[in-house]
Amino acid sequence: MKSGLHKVLHPIAGRPMLLHLLGSVAELAPARQVVVVGAGREQVEKAVAGKGVDIAVQAEQLGTGHAVAQAKAALAGFEGDVLILYGDVPLVRAETMRGMIDRLHGPDDPACVVLGFRPEDAAAYGRIVASADGRIDKMVEYKDASVAERAIDLCNSGLMAVRAKDLFALLDRVGNDNAAGEYYLPDIVMLATGDGRASAVIETQAWEVAGVNSRAELAAVEASWQARRRAEAMRDGVTLVAPETVFFAHDTQLGRDVTIEPNVVFGPGVAVEEGAVIHAFCHLEGAQVGRDVSVGPFARLRPGAVLEEKARVGNFVEIKNAVMGRGAKANHLSYVGDATVGEEVNIGAGTITCNYDGYFKHRTVIGDRAFIGSNSALIAPVKIGRDAIVAAGSAVSRDVADGELRLVRAEQFVKPGWADRFHDAMRKRKAAEKKGD
Repeated sequence: MKSGLHKVLHPIAGRPMLLHLLGSVAELAPARQVVVVGAGREQVEKAVAGKGVDIAVQAEQLGTGHAVAQAKAALAGFEGDVLILYGDVPLVRAETMRGMIDRLHGPDDPACVVLGFRPEDAAAYGRIVASADGRIDKMVEYKDASVAERAIDLCNSGLMAVRAKDLFALLDRVGNDNAAGEYYLPDIVMLATGDGRASAVIETQAWEVAGVNSRAELAAVEASWQARRRAEAMRDGVTLVAPETVFFAHDTQLGRDVTIEPNVVFGPGVAVEEGAVIHAFCHLEGAQVGRDVSVGPFARLRPGAVLEEKARVGNFVEIKNAVMGRGAKANHLSYVGDATVGEEVNIGAGTITCNYDGYFKHRTVIGDRAFIGSNSALIAPVKIGRDAIVAAGSAVSRDVADGELRLVRAEQFVKPGWADRFHDAMRKRKAAEKKGD
């Protein structure tokens, strides 16, 4: 990846790859989770802290079999089924994992279950030689495969399901007499075969087991994920005007009859309720958008933004950690941060809530039906009462009572004819300078 960030922590749809995988694993309610780490372990340990994950360290990278063997101590006394997954293969679904476990307990009692796939280009993947019923006859790494074996398109994803009692007994017998001098995990299948115990392969689609080893592959997996998420959204009743330009986060929630115009980006933590319209070129993160709300174009909703039913946020408006009440409007060129805005409030163009004093954040509270004139500055902490009016151009630093008009402006001076005299003097000066040239 050529990065200071650990590979498995690079994000897909706003979520680190490893956490995508652990999220799917969590749906199976696992008894234990072990993450095998090597270089950059501190970053991974921090990312999984508090998630019920044990850490096993692979000090030397001697192959996939060697890596799995490092989990032996963490699984001491465990007698259940073991799923072997890869942190850089992030999009494996919980349904697929369940399918592997179910197949492990099939009537033929396979020793191992391998997840296979058929990519458009098999490239350097390891190959699986299997019968029509999924019984594995042979597994071979590409480096060690014959020409005939390389012609097979059923490939090994590396993901496996094995009973704990079998796994480490087989791993103890794996050698490294191969082209790479490594301990290959798939060798346990052939060892079990030698013991008279067959293994089985089940297949999944190639996108689900796509791995990431470069920035280009990261972008390809992201594009694949986004394409499926867009299709899912439209299938569920969301209108995407230009689907290929909309980018979702892993947890974006969309109600029916939501309309999303071109070039909208969702960061994590966004929920949009039924009938809302997100106009073009908006960015939303950590925001709750209510029914029939209108956002944008060119609006930004930051974490903590809550837009209640029929609220409107227009072009070049930013909302952060603020509630816009039912029917409230901020139609253009405003910043509303750390605020509670009541129902049917109108916030005029150029209005800002001055929420930060250089050390602390402070809150602005605006009562129902208040009218905030354009180009006003509300200097928090401050409260604007119900039905109050703040005149345009006001800098309000004290509370405004219900129904009150607050006008905070400097006195205007009028000098009749002054501008005409100024223009005459400047024109004469400019003409004189031009004549002198």
